[in-house]
Amino acid sequence: MTERSEGIESATPMSHPSGHMTTRLLAAGDHFVLNRLLIDAVRAQAPGADLEFAEITLDWPLVPFGRVAEVDEASGTEDQMIEALGDAEICLTQMAPLTRRVIEACPRLKLIGIGRGGPVNANLEAAAEHGVTVCYAPGRNAGATAEHTLGMILAAARRIPQTHAELTADRWRSDYYRYDEVGIELAGSTVGLVGGGAVGHRVAQMLAALGARVLIHDPYLTETAVGELVSLDDLLSRADVVTLHARVTPETKGMIGAPQLAAMRPGAIIVNCARGALLDYEAVCDAIEGGHLFGAAFDVFPEEPIPAESRLLTTPGIVLTPHLAGASRQTAANAARILAEDVARHLRGEPLVNVAKP
Repeated sequence: MTERSEGIESATPMSHPSGHMTTRLLAAGDHFVLNRLLIDAVRAQAPGADLEFAEITLDWPLVPFGRVAEVDEASGTEDQMIEALGDAEICLTQMAPLTRRVIEACPRLKLIGIGRGGPVNANLEAAAEHGVTVCYAPGRNAGATAEHTLGMILAAARRIPQTHAELTADRWRSDYYRYDEVGIELAGSTVGLVGGGAVGHRVAQMLAALGARVLIHDPYLTETAVGELVSLDDLLSRADVVTLHARVTPETKGMIGAPQLAAMRPGAIIVNCARGALLDYEAVCDAIEGGHLFGAAFDVFPEEPIPAESRLLTTPGIVLTPHLAGASRQTAANAARILAEDVARHLRGEPLVNVAKP
């Protein structure tokens, strides 16, 4: 059911003495990007605007997201959103399914704000056909994902999860001190980044600060402030650690398979906190079990949740987290702030900055 913000009594647009109409907004938050973050951010960015908020709280992440009609990674139902939107002009959300049916049922809707790095849960074609602008929040989780990536590199290189598990099972494994069992230090090592965007750039800065040599492969970059731009083949042959930071496109899907893993240095580590479709995970398991790779660390997977029969759960030397790299309080606040900045531009009649195109 739709809940009204404190002090809101009616869903009907209200006229003010100035002649301005109140702008109605729906905050369709969840248990990560909270409604109060969205509402407070909009009020901070548009302090003089006449605003009326309605609220609905979606179940994510308590209930996994999924496909709803024609959109991906959504939480909630079309009927739920149609009822909640009513005659709202603006919808702010992270996970709500903004499908063609929802958009067509809400003719007053003018702006959709998706508080994530890609608006996969909105039908951009339907929005464009009905004059609805869709904005999103690129870079919202760049800092969190970069820090998580660094933690995953260290966890895999120093076997932190494995040795913790041994201790909690009452096993003191001093044999991990054998030369062929110990990992590397980042200082003096070479780390290769596949992708040098917002996340990759931050990872490069952190690694350089720790004394690592940084290589970057990104066909869209012509220069970099940190590290050395190289070909993918050069990166794979030189890096002690390879970490993926590319988006999934027809060109990058499956870009790291068995041949690329075989081209990596013996004893190297591969890390993926970007997208599962970039990498052949079966080939990684083969490379670790065969002794070619030292280990791996993954936050994203080809199928989520990981199937119970997956080799990822039993292959030694692999560190796993459940798609949490971007999960920080700052990420949620950033998402709300980035959307609120474009809402304020919309209210002032100015061009928006983060507009998603069909």
